[in-house]
Order: sequence, then structure tokens, then C-alpha cells
Amino acid sequence: MDKLAVFLSSLDGGGAERVMLNLAYGFAERGIHVDLLLVKAEGPYLSQIPSNINLINFNKSKLFQSLPTLIRYIRKESPTALISALEDTNLVMLWACRLAGENTQSVVTVHNHLSIEAKHATQLKRKLTPTLVGYFYPWADKVVSVSKGVADDLVQLGIPKDKIDVIYNPILTQDLITKLRQPVKHPWLEPGEPPVILAVGRLTEQKDYPSLLRAFARVRKSHNIKLIILGEGEDRSTLEALAQTLNIANDIDFPGFVANPYAYMAKAKTLVLTSAWEGFGNVLVEAMAAGTSVIATNCKSGPAEILAHGEYGSLVQVADVEGIAAAITNVIHYPSESLKLKKRASDFSLEVALEKYQKALSL
Repeated sequence: MDKLAVFLSSLDGGGAERVMLNLAYGFAERGIHVDLLLVKAEGPYLSQIPSNINLINFNKSKLFQSLPTLIRYIRKESPTALISALEDTNLVMLWACRLAGENTQSVVTVHNHLSIEAKHATQLKRKLTPTLVGYFYPWADKVVSVSKGVADDLVQLGIPKDKIDVIYNPILTQDLITKLRQPVKHPWLEPGEPPVILAVGRLTEQKDYPSLLRAFARVRKSHNIKLIILGEGEDRSTLEALAQTLNIANDIDFPGFVANPYAYMAKAKTLVLTSAWEGFGNVLVEAMAAGTSVIATNCKSGPAEILAHGEYGSLVQVADVEGIAAAITNVIHYPSESLKLKKRASDFSLEVALEKYQKALSL
């Protein structure tokens, strides 16, 4: 029997971790033995590991400390393929495969536009990421990019084009459909309440929530609407202070990380993604699966590809407060056709992604 190993630092509540968990579940359902290797078994997704996945907890406090353990695992278990996500984890996985000296296929997945990310980075290691990627990623048997824009960036960083497979994230699953239909307890999402604008993602610079707050404040002057931002992050206090400054604090809510953001998506008037850069944009597909209108910044890579350059939702320029405000106003009055959005979301199903991953991994 083929054996697939998925290597992650933890099950933090990010999009890449959600994608890897979806893939692990899908492969296990197809009869492939799946080991989920975690540097530290922690994070909000830990409780969502399906019973058909074998969890192996390295129980290390630092990623680099897991390198010897991962080498021993590869030598002992000889998995058919080892797949990882996020750059630090990808590098450790590649080093382990090289040092283990086995025939295990090494597959790294890239979920962000690394060049843009490095330009915005404050940490030295993040600034050096493109250099490290250009040197070490050619060691991989396969590099999976989550969008064509990310793939183009990888080629510019020195990754051979024939090593790269573009595979869109597996977002649409039966679990997602079930969660979209679940009730949500929030007073603003009750019948008869004003329209809710929703954003979902970490409270970090990448998501450019200040532009969203400023755009919302403009629309709020003429429309009775509310804004909910789901997610946690280091920018929370800054955003709360900005909401006070813009005099919209009573019309905005920051519930933090929630286990089922999809139920919120199903009740919202529109989902808005205002990222300064983005590899894919999982939340766009998740909202479209609910038939909810979407607005996104044309931040290279995923969002423009998901929306087919504006066919399935509004695309505005990064940090264009007026453009975001105009798109919100438009969608309040003229929401997108629900069935059309749901049909587009099906292009990003788990089954579609599994077929492509299975071919890339030779499983």
C-alpha cells in the first residue's frame, strides 16, 4: 500500500493547514495510508483530524529540533511521498529527505507570493526566503504552486518550470457544505437585521484591514450596514483603535477565531478580501460555495484567477479605498447570482485537487 506523510509545524488556524488537512482526509478516503507528522500537536484544527489519519506528534518546541526525528521517520517508514507546506517547514523537510537517503518523493507546496511577502517582511529570515527557496527548492521532486501567479514568481526565483505543478487548493468538501448550513449565533446575522459585510483572515499586515475599515466607514455614511472580521492576530489593537478613530466602533465586531466561519459566510451580504498579497484566497471559494457575493483586491496570484478576472466578483486595486467602497455599495444593491457562484466554487473541489495531486505524487 502507498503511504503518504504530511509534515506540518502544527495545526494553526491558517489556510495552508486547512488545505493540508483536506488533502490528508481525501487521500485516506481513497485507501492510501496517511501519516500526519506535527512538530507540535497543537492548534485549533487539532480536534478536526479525521479518524482515518494517523497522527504522529514529534512534540518539539522548535521546528529545527524536529529534523533528526523526521530523518529517523523517513528511514524507518519509507513513505511513498512526503508533502509539506509553508516555507520553514518545506526547507526542513527537504533537508531531512536529502540526509535520510531514501527514495521517498519530496513535494513542497507554496501558498503565497514569496517575492511580495519578502518585500513586506520585517524579519531577516523572511527577507531571505526567496534566496533560500531558489537554492533549496530545486531539491524537491515536485513543487506545487496554488496559483499560476505563484508559479510565475517561483520561476523568477530560479525554480525549474518543469518541476512546478499548479494545483488550486481543495476547498469545496462535503464537510464545508455541511458547515455552511449550520446555524450561527450572532445578533447581526438574525433575519431582518442590516446587511453584514464579512472578512475572514488573520489580523495582519498582509490582509490590509485598514483599507477595509476606511472603505466601510465611507459606505456606512449612506447605508445601514455592519462589518464582522473573523480572525486573530497582532494587529487587533491597531484595528480597534482605527475603528474608534473612524467612528465605526459600534458597527464593527472582531469575534476572533471561530471554529465555523463558513456559517457566517452563508449569512453575510458579501465577503471582502482586501489583501496586499495573496497566494490563493481560500475564503473567496468558501463564500462562493455558499452563493455569497465576493469582492477582492487584484493582489496578483489567486484572487484574480478564482474570480476569472472579474467574471465572478468585483476586483479592485490593492489599497484602493474608494474602489472597495464602491464595490461594497454596488453589491448591496446588485448581489451576484448565487447559482453561478456555487458552480464556480465546484471548480475548486477536493476531488479535482486529489486527481492532480495523485498524478503529481505518482500515488
